[in-house]
Amino acid sequence: MVIEGNNEIFEKEVLNYEGKVLVDFNATWCGPCRMLKPVLDQVAANGKKIVAIDVDNDRDIAIKYNISSIPCLILFENGKEVKRSVGLIPINEIESLFEE
Repeated sequence: MVIEGNNEIFEKEVLNYEGKVLVDFNATWCGPCRMLKPVLDQVAANGKKIVAIDVDNDRDIAIKYNISSIPCLILFENGKEVKRSVGLIPINEIESLFEE
């Protein structure tokens, strides 16, 4: 299950999390973001931790991480950004973000 995030959830589930978590920066009006959602649901169902951040509702997080295009996926490990991907990508590329 993809966790719908906000400032409090982002701090708890991403910044203070020990391990890998993928953050999906998106917006409800974004077509590619809507296309990516079921793919992210599938990745999460396979045991990967994913937090979704709506850039319109949580602008401060988006600004902090310089999100200028969406969808934007950022992989965090132990609270630090380690990988980034912008745009619609297939499931195998999303899963490969979690690999070393």
